[in-house]
Amino acid sequence: MHKALDDIALVVFDLDGTLIDSAPDLTTAVAKTLADYGLEPAGLDSVRHWVGNGSHKLVERALANAAADGVDTDEAHEAFLRHYAAAPCTDTVLYDGVRECLESLRDQAYDLMLVTNKPIAFLPPILDALDLNGFFSLTLGGDSLTQKKPDPAPLLYAARQGDIAPGAGLMIGDSRHDVQAGKAAGFRTLAVTYGYNHGDPISDSGPDHIVDSLAELL
Repeated sequence: MHKALDDIALVVFDLDGTLIDSAPDLTTAVAKTLADYGLEPAGLDSVRHWVGNGSHKLVERALANAAADGVDTDEAHEAFLRHYAAAPCTDTVLYDGVRECLESLRDQAYDLMLVTNKPIAFLPPILDALDLNGFFSLTLGGDSLTQKKPDPAPLLYAARQGDIAPGAGLMIGDSRHDVQAGKAAGFRTLAVTYGYNHGDPISDSGPDHIVDSLAELL
């Protein structure tokens, strides 16, 4: 097993950009939202750079990019949520190595949890569509608690739920927000080189470990 797992009891995963490539479906929902206001679509590459701070921030960035100064962000966010809810997992896929990693860790009795900034309402249909139900003892969305990553609160909550000290937890994610949250919570951190990190190398965030694929944990 990878040395990142030494003395670890709890493994917490981010979702978007770590386990799943959800950018295509997010891009579609953003495009439909912008079209509601007569604005041009943003495109997949742009949306990949905007993901990571929750859906409201995603919409805010899309509106700023479109110079839509007169559009109410909260109203546009509600439109986005409706569009995304209609098709949250049409073109979303698992990254290579994800299922094998989850199965291996589960079989070795690691406690696995999911902590994402995606609204909690979208997690059940996505996990169901990708056959990820049954892997996680806890799932937290960006609106499950009053704070979300990079605040350490969700990870500290996960540690309490798992009845482990933060030092026995490993946070796995793709962005600086995951690394920041993990470090602030006292978790060990592991980052993947793919995913969504606003166009910056994940090494700049100083995670404890970096992998190109979650299959490297096996």
